[in-house]
Amino acid sequence: MASSGLKREESALHAPAPEHVKGMQIKDEDDGYNKNLFCVPRHYEDDIERVFIPHGLILDRTERLARDIMQDMSSRHIFALCILKGGYKFFVDLMDHIKALNRNRDHSVPITVDFVTLRSNCNDSSTENDSILGEELPSLKGKNVLVVEDIIKTGRTIQTLLSKLKEYEPGMVKVVSLLVKRTTRSSGYQPDYTGFEIPDKFVVGYALDYNEYFRDLNHICILNEKAKEKYKVQLSH
Repeated sequence: MASSGLKREESALHAPAPEHVKGMQIKDEDDGYNKNLFCVPRHYEDDIERVFIPHGLILDRTERLARDIMQDMSSRHIFALCILKGGYKFFVDLMDHIKALNRNRDHSVPITVDFVTLRSNCNDSSTENDSILGEELPSLKGKNVLVVEDIIKTGRTIQTLLSKLKEYEPGMVKVVSLLVKRTTRSSGYQPDYTGFEIPDKFVVGYALDYNEYFRDLNHICILNEKAKEKYKVQLSH
């Protein structure tokens, strides 16, 4: 009997992650769509190589994430923490879906929001020192905290934030990230909810930037090499 119990436990340890954790898988060979099939602002027409994830697909996936989150976290007050700047579009759309679910359910919970700024990028590379900017957060003791992130690359930045959040003694902390990159530089960290798992490509749009440009694109796009050079920050030595 003990042996069968051990086998079940081992099976659970090696079971594949639920679909809502893995997110929608985009293969390495997928390079998106012809930009001429979509509406792209004129000032970026010469900078975009391809549309990688269309805006409509982002919104549909975000709606499903909201349902999964509310199923897991709607037992009590939710404190939603938006990671700026890249997470603001995803955060707004996700909160709209969560509020709609709150309005149309017999059971609803209050939601409060706050913001924190994380910095780890310059040009198209991560910096060596991840930093957390902003004021101290309010009391989170015993609360359900939902961290909303735009993209997880190596995982080091979000792990730094989660270590900081432990000091506030929350009851539960869940992380939702719109994008997770498959990269050899990953620390192995995986969020609780993933919108899309993508190849190791540099993407912009839907509030993701390249040196503060391209946040105003609705779609998530791939830049061409000419644009990377055009908007590149010259680093002083």
